[in-house]
Amino acid sequence: MVSTPVNKPWAGRFSAPTDAFVEAFTASVGFDYRLAYHDIRGSIAHARMLMQVGVLTAAEFSAIEQGLIEIRTEIDQGTFQWETRLEDVHMNIEARLTERIGMAGKKLHTGRSRNDQVATDVRLWLRDEIDTILAELTRLQEALLILAEREADTIMPGFTHLQIAQPITFGHHMLAWFEMLQRDRGRLHDCQVRLNVLPLGAAALAGTSYPIDRAYTAQLLGFAAVAENSLDAVSDRDFVIEFTACAALLMTHLSRFSEELVLWASPAFDFVDIPDAFCTGSSIMPQKKNPDVPELVRGKTGRVNGHLVALLTLMKAQPLAYNKDNQEDKEPLFDTADTVRGSLRVYADMMPVLRVKGDHLREAARQGFATATDLADYLVRRGIPFRDAHEAVGRAVRLGLETKRDLAQLSLEELRGFSSVIEDDVYEVLTLEGSVAARDHFGGTAPRQVRAAIARARERLLHNAMANAT
Repeated sequence: MVSTPVNKPWAGRFSAPTDAFVEAFTASVGFDYRLAYHDIRGSIAHARMLMQVGVLTAAEFSAIEQGLIEIRTEIDQGTFQWETRLEDVHMNIEARLTERIGMAGKKLHTGRSRNDQVATDVRLWLRDEIDTILAELTRLQEALLILAEREADTIMPGFTHLQIAQPITFGHHMLAWFEMLQRDRGRLHDCQVRLNVLPLGAAALAGTSYPIDRAYTAQLLGFAAVAENSLDAVSDRDFVIEFTACAALLMTHLSRFSEELVLWASPAFDFVDIPDAFCTGSSIMPQKKNPDVPELVRGKTGRVNGHLVALLTLMKAQPLAYNKDNQEDKEPLFDTADTVRGSLRVYADMMPVLRVKGDHLREAARQGFATATDLADYLVRRGIPFRDAHEAVGRAVRLGLETKRDLAQLSLEELRGFSSVIEDDVYEVLTLEGSVAARDHFGGTAPRQVRAAIARARERLLHNAMANAT
């Protein structure tokens, strides 16, 4: 950043210059320059509205619009000089505009304040950012569906308490992740709807005496509504907190994915192989292949959770209306968006090339008496009360543990020792295939249901795409 002596836009009230350290300490241009394009877009709309209501002439608006477009080009080309002493992105752009076009540039700020200007910029930026995040989320969901379809028949152990519970299919497991992301999608969409309200026109806190047309500005900027109350419009940061809360929950879901992938890729499980492109090695142990991507995503979840707590704390004791505290909302917001977008991107790239070790998954499903519940259900269908069936199967499991055999390896005579209603057809329910095929209902793990769920999921993604297009 360049630091040169300049006149402050509020210098008329002050008789002494700002302390140099205070100037650097209070400046935000080091991070809010990211709002530059949206600041320019908002300023052009504001100037057009001022022309529409007769505050600016057509010539003044034309000069402002052209000057802002040229400034945008300077920013694109990296030639724009950001001045720390101008404090923020807004004053940097306005000062450069005045330097380029003269007196008309000084008229741009008529009828607005930096309070409603920054609130508008952040809403415009976040609205676009959510679109980008939703696109990456869609890519990940599509990757999960590809993987689910490819592994619809692959049997794996389902867990509760990280103990083998019942056989499921790998495709069914991937669809559970899909559903988590689908809820994240809904939350982000809802957040986007609520933030799509125009604060511009609230000015510092009370509105303005100029004959502005806020509805026209909202139309130019694509806002669905205009903020009803000027005090609330400039001090509201609910939408920032809401987005960060949505992001924290999304990252929590990715962290759960990560935990499973880290476990599954370890030699103790050996369920999947994460491609080399998404792993690193050890500087001392030549044999190591570390799952750095899922580990790092798991770690970044704490970072986003911290931003949520920071933003809640930032707002909890602020009186109305705007306070300088709100300058502190941007760094956690920007970092949250960057972290979520990057995490989704790397997962969307990684999941389609994940190698699933079907043989290892199947062998693991054979451990831990995963078909015990199927045997209990078999007894219930033969007229045995469930609690009695549960006890009988528990005794059968104990025999299996003592003899190191799975239930399907026990003889018919041994099984009948636990209940006389057992017949030789019992082995149909004790196989892994029989167990997963029996869950043949909506939302179940049977391969037929997995494929049907994939088809429904693709319809939902298509519906989302069509809704976004409109």
